[in-house]
Amino acid sequence: MRLLVVEDEEDLATAVRLGLTRAGYAVDVAMDAGQAYDRLSYTAYDLMLLDVNLPDADGFAMCRAIRRGEVAVEGGSDLRVLMLTARGALRDRVRGLDEGADDYLVKPFALAELLARVRALLRRDTGGPHAVLTVGPLTLDAARHEASRDGSPLALTNKEFGVLEYLMTRPGHVVPAEELLEHVWDENADPFTETVRVTVGTLRRKLGGAAIETVVGRGYRLREAP
Repeated sequence: MRLLVVEDEEDLATAVRLGLTRAGYAVDVAMDAGQAYDRLSYTAYDLMLLDVNLPDADGFAMCRAIRRGEVAVEGGSDLRVLMLTARGALRDRVRGLDEGADDYLVKPFALAELLARVRALLRRDTGGPHAVLTVGPLTLDAARHEASRDGSPLALTNKEFGVLEYLMTRPGHVVPAEELLEHVWDENADPFTETVRVTVGTLRRKLGGAAIETVVGRGYRLREAP
């Protein structure tokens, strides 16, 4: 999953990015609304973590503009938004949710709670409240960050886990390498490297058999049946 952190406090932005990256997410950072709008215009993010007090815009107004479709958002106006702000008064929390935020977390916050809220918001892509995917002999628990085949645990790197999770949300569909790169890696990934091919190759070996098929010239497909 690819996330955008919009936060002008550099130390906090770095800490949040590091914590989310260690949890297996691909994370980009925007230091102001201008940078955020630019990234949103060409990258389809799964979730945006948005500060309210930005140097060039109000986070409430930014969220409202996205929900109303007044700005170009590659992922669409239904982009999930988690507001991160020091403004913890009841009226601010109510306003944030009314402006279209999916959740509202007051600073200072514990990383564990932030990760839990991010997992809860991203469960929408995994088809259920328990965030557990099953495709053939494969089972993936996004909340626990665990994957198994026929009940046997799989030792996966964060990127392998991310690729498997993305493919398992689209079983039987061909997923281009560019789409995997966009959703599993962050903006620092070099699109001209073999990183996707190599990661899919190591993942395929760990899964065993032909769970992941290469569709020449098009991408990769996770088989729906063993």
